[in-house]
Amino acid sequence: MDEVVRYNFRLRPGRTAEVALLAEWDRCRFLWNEAVYQQRSGNKPTFGRLSRLLTEARCQNTWLREGSQVAQQQMLRSYAQALGQSFTVKGRRRPVFKARKRARVSLEYTRRGFTISDGRLVLAKGISIPVVWSRTFPSEPSSVRITRDSLGHWYASFVVRRTVDPAATAGDGIGIDWGVSTTATTTDLAFDLPYRGYRARCAAELARAQRKMARRRRKRGQQSGGYQRAARVAAKLHKKAARQTVHDSRVWAKSVVEHHEVIAVEDFEPIFLAKSTMARKAADAAIGAAKRELIERGVRAGRRVVLVRPAYTSMTCSSCFARAKQRLELGERTFRCQACGYTDDRDRNAARVILAVAERGHTRVEDVRQSGHLLRAVGSVAV
Repeated sequence: MDEVVRYNFRLRPGRTAEVALLAEWDRCRFLWNEAVYQQRSGNKPTFGRLSRLLTEARCQNTWLREGSQVAQQQMLRSYAQALGQSFTVKGRRRPVFKARKRARVSLEYTRRGFTISDGRLVLAKGISIPVVWSRTFPSEPSSVRITRDSLGHWYASFVVRRTVDPAATAGDGIGIDWGVSTTATTTDLAFDLPYRGYRARCAAELARAQRKMARRRRKRGQQSGGYQRAARVAAKLHKKAARQTVHDSRVWAKSVVEHHEVIAVEDFEPIFLAKSTMARKAADAAIGAAKRELIERGVRAGRRVVLVRPAYTSMTCSSCFARAKQRLELGERTFRCQACGYTDDRDRNAARVILAVAERGHTRVEDVRQSGHLLRAVGSVAV
């Protein structure tokens, strides 16, 4: 079975190459903002219309002609895709303007916009960049995306196709309930993902760096060298904690996928936690990243991944499927069923409910209750 994946590598651009990349990003960012303006003016900025406007603009503007047409077209294609998703995906916002100081550098080139020669990545317009090759390609890359993080490090993400062996037959299913005190609580205690608290460990160092930034901050538009050094130290601490969290999520997701055939995942949206008192701890736990990693690995391995809606999972008994009359408060960590007397940890019980719903072929607790009522009604009529 073939799959399309990304291979990421670190780039070491020199001063000349970095200036050229930033100039290319300025042109692409200008086109993105112009497309946003067209959309807000009432026009329909489809990719075909934007491509025609780009051709006219390149004929009249020397500054645009100095850049790569491939990168500029890919930027407009990305905008058209983002605009289309904003109409089809629930909760997706429409594209907004990319500010020069806040937007991250991101350039995409198709196969006709880059080559690999003598271990270097050569982009359109003769931009040559050394690459830190950590592994070999399984096939010829079809496209590459150039990015720069908050520390100023450059990366290249190549899209390649590789052959994957079928995953070995695994055991039973597993249910996963997301939380904050424990990032992922499963039906099997051995596969829980504990909260590591990497950002909490470096909170004192981060606070010192941020206080130093506040002391050295100047008026808008003016940044001293001391402020930039302090900002770099703070960014390093954030990056270190994020990498540790992502590493733990990948190792955990790999273990879960290898040992289970059915993976029932709570379809939890952690965005509402950003407005609560648990915002800092929830961001440190990175529930969204762990969930995304688990789903992608499960789909690639051919496992059955079921997303179950979180409604009533904490109020339903995993033994008799009776529902509590009152919603459980967050401080109440033990579930007690008034119907059958079953007692268990709140999150562990929710994980078992999620697995039971998925094994019955449903995606929410309500469907299981309704199907159960229908079965009982049919049985009474038959008698």
